[in-house]
Amino acid sequence: MISRHVADLLPYIGALAMEQVCNDALEDFKIDRAEEDGVKNSTINRTLEVVRTTLIRAARVWREDGRPWLTSAPLIEMLDENAQKRRPYPITWSEQAKLLLRLPSHLQEMVEFSVNTGARDENVCGLQWDWEVPVPELGRSVFVVPAEFFKTQRQHVMVLNDAAWAVVERRRGMHSKYVFTYTPRGDDKKPSRIATQNNSAFQKARFDVGLNGVRVHDLRHTFGQRLRDAGVQAEDRALLLGHAIQGMAQHYATATLERLLEAANSVLDKRDRTMVLRVATG
Repeated sequence: MISRHVADLLPYIGALAMEQVCNDALEDFKIDRAEEDGVKNSTINRTLEVVRTTLIRAARVWREDGRPWLTSAPLIEMLDENAQKRRPYPITWSEQAKLLLRLPSHLQEMVEFSVNTGARDENVCGLQWDWEVPVPELGRSVFVVPAEFFKTQRQHVMVLNDAAWAVVERRRGMHSKYVFTYTPRGDDKKPSRIATQNNSAFQKARFDVGLNGVRVHDLRHTFGQRLRDAGVQAEDRALLLGHAIQGMAQHYATATLERLLEAANSVLDKRDRTMVLRVATG
């Protein structure tokens, strides 16, 4: 929310006249947020964008007695977000096996589903039975994720390979709305939606098996890497992962679904066909 950004900025520029707000006036804010608060550049840039937008409007839109509030908007430099971007870490089959053994049963199923569909965390946690669409020709269903629940604001047809389909079949009848749920301990507790796979249990499991750098989003990278290793063409990888490509239909013909299912099943060849080089940078 903008109010939060403004609250963060007030100690630094709250006492300044608008004419005094410039790149130099924001240096202490950038340093404190990055070094003392440990905030990423992307988050700092969201706040700087509020400043930049305000100054541009003051110079181009807002007026008093016909004159703009500022004669010109000063340059507000954004921080380099790419410098902090972390490389994807697709896990190997052996790493996957070790990780699954350390997870509670409900997370085991979610992680197994994630590495076999490439679905984002929010779509796994929020997967609903109402989205299931049977495809008799495939002998199984697909899940059509509504546009309002998908990152690119477009419907996505989630194709399930044999491993992902087996997970779904095991989940049937456990909850009326959500595919994946968790029931806390206690006689009066009821199953409920899981907010994220990236919880304390996942973090402890990855630490225990030496995968400290692995994030939940790397499960998606793992599926993508395995598709490439299996020789799946770029367009089919994009369809399976839900990447938006020009002219891509939102629903697919049965022949297309059959091809995508075959491609998705190709990742189940449990041989690491590429050597993944881990480069540790200090």
